[in-house]
Amino acid sequence: MKNHIVKVLEIQSLTYNVKRFVIEKPTGFIFTPGQSTDVSINKPGLEDILRPYSFTCCNSDNYLEFVIKIHTEHNGVTEKLADLETGDELIIHEVFGSLKYKGPGVFIARGSGITPFLAILRQLKLNNALRHNILLFANHFDQDIILKDELDEMLGDRCQHILDHHAKDDVDSGRINNMLLEAYWDPISHYYICGPDDFVYKMIDDLIDIGVDEEKIVIEVEKSSQLPAIVNDETNHIGDNKSPIKSNTTLLTLSNI
Repeated sequence: MKNHIVKVLEIQSLTYNVKRFVIEKPTGFIFTPGQSTDVSINKPGLEDILRPYSFTCCNSDNYLEFVIKIHTEHNGVTEKLADLETGDELIIHEVFGSLKYKGPGVFIARGSGITPFLAILRQLKLNNALRHNILLFANHFDQDIILKDELDEMLGDRCQHILDHHAKDDVDSGRINNMLLEAYWDPISHYYICGPDDFVYKMIDDLIDIGVDEEKIVIEVEKSSQLPAIVNDETNHIGDNKSPIKSNTTLLTLSNI
């Protein structure tokens, strides 16, 4: 797939350190919800500095969207993204990613790890197929929760927020652990995980400890990570609520690129 230079159409602050970027959609551009692309800024000296970001829109939208956590202290790409204005240009590259919807299940995210799930959940809502899916969303504080109102509206009581430090009436305090995961254990469910590497490792270990089949665990990590990604070869169309068919598990190591 060739690279595309696209204009930034809209920028919106979602939290104190997360922004939504709406950009032009090239003609014929397609992706599978959950997938990502490498993005660079079309300015001198920045064109070849790539960072992976997940699409958060639906394929049927006439625009592309990214929800990005801004790290101003890192002096990197996200710091430069914070300075963008509408009309500036990005370069989007090849679509990649193995985190795709394979059937009803439990989505487990921490922080900006929610982003690939946004596209999946939005597509499921569009297809009237959210019913058998659950979200466990971990964050440090209430103000860190990305698009809380939308997630609560989509999933209702099947969206559970877990905060490290502060509890409100509509959230739980603590961490996602074996006891919580066991409450959602189902032999036919898939378990989708996204977040920092240590979080993903812990969730995989905890799920296996409570008896979840490795074939039911679906993850994606940044290209720079050495974390093994467990990928089930079976991919259901979003909106297909049939029982998942078991297939061989492929173990991938995403090496430095």
